[in-house]
Amino acid sequence: MEDTIRCPEIYYGDDIIAYEVVRKPAKGKCQSTNALPYKPAARKIRIKVHPDGRVVVTAPEEATEAAIHEAVRKRVRWIWQGLHGFAKQMNDVLPKCYISGETQFYLGRRYVLKVLTDPSQPSSVKLVRGKFNVNLSQEVANKELRAAQIKALIDDWYHIRARTIFAERIEAMLPKASWVTGMPDFKVMVMQKQWGSCSAKGKLVLNRHLIKAPKDCIDYVILHELCHIEVHNHSEQFWRLLTQVMPEWKAVKTKLDDMAEQYLNE
Repeated sequence: MEDTIRCPEIYYGDDIIAYEVVRKPAKGKCQSTNALPYKPAARKIRIKVHPDGRVVVTAPEEATEAAIHEAVRKRVRWIWQGLHGFAKQMNDVLPKCYISGETQFYLGRRYVLKVLTDPSQPSSVKLVRGKFNVNLSQEVANKELRAAQIKALIDDWYHIRARTIFAERIEAMLPKASWVTGMPDFKVMVMQKQWGSCSAKGKLVLNRHLIKAPKDCIDYVILHELCHIEVHNHSEQFWRLLTQVMPEWKAVKTKLDDMAEQYLNE
């Protein structure tokens, strides 16, 4: 069983870098593919910087706090560079203005947004011939109010589609998760730091933004959370189970991570 401890911090210049410590059995092996080993304790203390700004240190149970902190200190410049690299990627993603010509994602495909005003038709969102059409039932002169109205329509459309598609994909993945009996409860909500979660009672929470990703990415997140119904941690047993039901999960996760900034952009 893993034990996660939050809060440790380290300074790099004027910056404070917080990191999480995940404890694993002494003989366990970390499954993170891009982890950086700290030597001489290679394959024991590993450090990974995530696109959402989390720094995760995986260490064996017997590693002291001092040894872990020293491993982080030795790699603090590399960690700082990784954090700033991901931050720059986020800065390069321009915030949406919700005007014609921008793009919206749906199931991995990019659509061009086209905003129309037609008083004879109700306000709506439709996909038409590769266009993400939003119709306003009345003209809104104020740019901020207009953008807010368009965003609200799009958000509602995403939420409805997410409820439908996620239910379909959960049902499609259930044969792979033989330990799950019946359709698990799930809800859709906006999250900025995770694609999904699973409660101790087996209730799933799926990120609404996930509806923008391809179906194999949605399936990966769903299977990840279904595996937590059987193993509610990220132990060796969990990763073995996930690999068993989805051998290609690492490649799919990488694809999802690479587009995270675009999908999370609002």
